Amino acid sequence: MLVLFDIDATLLRTDGAGIRAMLSAAHELFPGREFSFGGIEVSGRLDTLIWREFMQRHGIEPTADLHGPFRRLYGEHLQRGFAGSCRSDALPGTRELVDALHAMSGIDLGIVTGNYEHTGTLKIAKAGFAPEVFRFNGWADDGEHRRDLPRIAMDRHASFRGSRLSAERVTVIGDTPHDIDCARHNGCRSIAVATGTHPQAELAEHKPDLLLRDLRDWQSVLSWIACR
Repeated sequence: MLVLFDIDATLLRTDGAGIRAMLSAAHELFPGREFSFGGIEVSGRLDTLIWREFMQRHGIEPTADLHGPFRRLYGEHLQRGFAGSCRSDALPGTRELVDALHAMSGIDLGIVTGNYEHTGTLKIAKAGFAPEVFRFNGWADDGEHRRDLPRIAMDRHASFRGSRLSAERVTVIGDTPHDIDCARHNGCRSIAVATGTHPQAELAEHKPDLLLRDLRDWQSVLSWIACR
């Protein structure tokens, strides 16, 4: 089996450290200009798409030549923030669930997230997770749409293991409708947790296979995954 976790508001919470680092990167690239994320949806979206909308909203063409420096500076500012006062805290039950799944024979772990690989890895490590536990991943760097990411993680798993899992043996865990949608699009199962900005009632409308308030009762989540 393969279990794929979202990062922000699913595994951990950074209280806006990523947005602050993005703003700092923009200010460094364009000194003296005013930038804001007001009106830009960030929850569950790919960083590449957030970046494009952010640039366009401020009258800047989001070219590939600009994206590279922005991406690099974003990572540098996030790393500085984590070295200082910025936090990345594991949400209740997540470390226990990850550790228990990792210890089980026949279960592999991965990430499907809107984060760039370098910044997502920083967040995971700062929250106390071992990044190497998550071996089969889909990052914002890998696709143009959230729906692309489970397939990319599954392709990497198949390449490494030498055989392809059926989609129903893959579970995506996330806190947004985007996570539920990308799982369903690829034929995977979904676990939705109301630990982000989307309440349980809203997530229920998207019909995840399992809906939870949070992952505190990680033993029950472990049993649900294992029995399938």
